Amino acid sequence: GSDDIIAGNVSKYIVLPAGYCGQPRKGHLIFDACFESGNLGRVDHVSEFEYDLFIRPDTCNPRFRVWFNFTVENVKESQ
Repeated sequence: GSDDIIAGNVSKYIVLPAGYCGQPRKGHLIFDACFESGNLGRVDHVSEFEYDLFIRPDTCNPRFRVWFNFTVENVKESQ
């Protein structure tokens, strides 16, 4: 659930639609936060144009999420 503790950052995480089998295609987004100050802990696919992003708390203050720092690759033009 959304109350789970998010311990680490996603690293080149490819988000595929539920039930999809096969190689990733253009439009299957790749999220990455495996770098200094990256803080994206989890990504859930909702639809082609909607994702739920879970940001890790700040390192020294678990009550706050002050910034959002991650990259997204493999987008298609209409996305």
